[in-house]
Order: sequence, then structure tokens, then C-alpha cells
Amino acid sequence: MCNCLEPPKDTSPAALKDLEEIMENEVSVMISVAEALSLIAFHRPKPIVETLTLREALGRRLAVDISARLTQPPLDASAMDGYAVRLSEIGAAGAQLDIIGEAPAGTPFSGSISKGQAVRVFTGGAIPSGADTVIIQENVHADGPNLRVIDPQDAARHIRRAGIDFRKGDKLIKAGTLMGPAQITVAAASGHAQLSVNRKLHAAILSGGDELVSPGDTPKSGQIVNSNPFALAALIESWGHQAVILPTAKDTLDSLAMSIESAAEADVIIAVGGASVGDHDYMRAAFQAAGLEMVFEKIAVRPGKPTWFGHLQGRPVLGLPGNPASALVCAQLFAKPLFTGERAQFVTAQLTEGLKANGSRESYQRAVAILSGITLTVAPLPLQDSGLITPFLTANGLIKLPPNNGALTVGDLVEVLLIKPII
Repeated sequence: MCNCLEPPKDTSPAALKDLEEIMENEVSVMISVAEALSLIAFHRPKPIVETLTLREALGRRLAVDISARLTQPPLDASAMDGYAVRLSEIGAAGAQLDIIGEAPAGTPFSGSISKGQAVRVFTGGAIPSGADTVIIQENVHADGPNLRVIDPQDAARHIRRAGIDFRKGDKLIKAGTLMGPAQITVAAASGHAQLSVNRKLHAAILSGGDELVSPGDTPKSGQIVNSNPFALAALIESWGHQAVILPTAKDTLDSLAMSIESAAEADVIIAVGGASVGDHDYMRAAFQAAGLEMVFEKIAVRPGKPTWFGHLQGRPVLGLPGNPASALVCAQLFAKPLFTGERAQFVTAQLTEGLKANGSRESYQRAVAILSGITLTVAPLPLQDSGLITPFLTANGLIKLPPNNGALTVGDLVEVLLIKPII
């Protein structure tokens, strides 16, 4: 479907008008969200695997499953400081036992317990052969080698059985998992000093527009702050990858071409804005002039219809709308699976407010999902304009409305894409 263009030699108004007419005459097919996700999955970069230490692996995605190389705990161990004894001998107050040794953590008692005997154990210490319970030190009185039961025990307690956490060979963490503190802990405890992980994808975020100024600069009349790249970089890095924000390009093919060239080392390019049909929207044209092969040009989704996708010399290029809300919603829907390989996961919730019938495009409304007891409810936020960003401060989900969905009332069930934890 590509209609690739040679780099323009003439950037006069007349030549640019001719270029716009070429763009308008291209065959343009609007595809569904599901079709877009399938195409993105097909074209996403193949992971490059590298081996890192545990300290380096935080925030990376696991390339291969982690299986336990040992058993945890490796042996029956005491969960408390006390005495390893036979349960049958501590059922009555005043029972007398002989202390025949001790078993601190790391130094097991070499013998075994016989009738009338006890071994001093400490938390983590191995349970000696012959013992079947631990009586805590507060429940006995020790006087030299003599032990007297103060508070009798009627059930075996305080022993962590070998393998209660995991056993050698158990599959503990699946490939593709984002390695956080808990995953690092399990990997270390199961005998792994190094891990095979996917190399971080390096993303270049390219935006353009004469109306855009950098954060901290004072906008002149008609200008706005270019916040989209910073939001997208934060999202990409929260998914375990790296992002570079390129300088904002001007609304000219030459300026955009220079930005595209500066992204030559990136694994993925995110292009923001300039994808509509206005007289100054040259983003797609600039990429096509650089050799972009278009995969799809627009999606039947609201917000985000102008979202497009292609590949430039083997590197995926995802074009997102310039409106901030559209960019952030489509980043959750399409950029996240591009970087992580994970499809969006939805939950079902009850509406607390009615919704009007939906149009022909699959729609996503910013909303707040609340878990009350076992019931998950969701309320759409009152302001859904695609230019608004403050609703994302409170929104933790996106209500999905299928194409041509009828009006909904309070209590109706809807699918919700969670973008933050449930309240």
C-alpha cells in the first residue's frame, strides 16, 4: 500500500501543494482496532537477548523462563528460636527433657533426637533427625542441660518444610515478565546470579509543529507547550525501555527529514502529530519520502483515527495524533503492545452513569474504576475532549465502547482497560 516518494528537491508552495494532492489520492483504508493490533504484533522488533547480572536486570523483560536450580528451603528448618523436640513428649506442663546440643542457622546438629531429648534451634536452623516440632523458648524453662515445659503443645508447629516455597526444577517466572524487586528476589533465591533478558528497545520520539514550544519556554500568541513527547517517553520507560526526545521539527519537509535522519539509530520511532489532512501536516509525507513502507494509515477508533503505522528500513514507525488525549489513549492501545508484546487486558465493570449510543468507531472514554467489596464500578469522566490532559490525573481506566453500540444505562456492564491501579 506504499506510495513512497523521492526526497523533494523543490519545497516551494506549489510543489508542496502537488505533494498534498498525491497524499490525498493514495488508497486509504481505515482498519479496526483488532486488525491494527495484529499488524503491529506481526511487525514488532524481534527481541535481542543479553545476559545481565541480577543488579542490572531490574526493569528488563525476561527472555527465557526461570526455573529453580535448587530447593527452598533446602531442608526442614525452624521458623522460631526454641527447641526441636518430639511432640509426644511436650503435651504436659512440667515435662522434663535433656538438651543434647544446638543447631544454629548454617550449622546443623550432627546427631539425632531420641526419647527425652531436645536440641536448641534458632530461626533458620536445620531440624534434627527425630524431631517433629519446635517449642518456642518462651514456653519452656532451660537450666543448663535441663529443659522443663511450661506451656504444653498439642500440635506440631514452627517448622518450615523443605521445598515449601519451591523445589528444584519448578518453573518460577515466565519469559516476558518485567523484572521487578519480587522477581529479582525469587531469581536470586532460586540460584540465578545472571539472567537472560531482552535488550531495551531504543525509541526516538519525533514531533513537529510551528506552534510548539519546549516546556519552560513562554508560548507566544498561537503557540502551546509540546508536552506529548515527555508523556510518551515516561510511558515507554515505564514499560522497561528507553526513549530519546528529538528536537521539535518545524512544519516543513526539510526539517522533518532532518529529524527522521537523526533517528537512524533508534529501534522504534514514534511520530507525533502532523498526520491529519491539514495544509501543514507533513509528517507522513516526510516519512514516505524517506522510504517508509506504510502498513496502515488510519484506525476506526475514537480518539485516534489518524494513527498510522509503517516500517522504515526494518524499523517500526508508529504515528500518533497530536491531540494530547488522543496520543495518550493510542499509546496505551497501540504503543504498549509494540514495545512489550502484550495485548491490552480488560476488566468488566458496572456503569454508575449512563452513556450515549456510540458511533461507527470503537471508542475509549477516560474513566475512574472503583472496587467496592467484590463489585467493580466505573464512571466516565465528564470531560472527554481530545485536547485535555488533566483528566489523566484522575483517570485509571478507559471504557471501551464497540462500534454502533447502543445507549447504556446505570448498572450496564462495560469493558475497561486499566491504565493505573484500581481505586
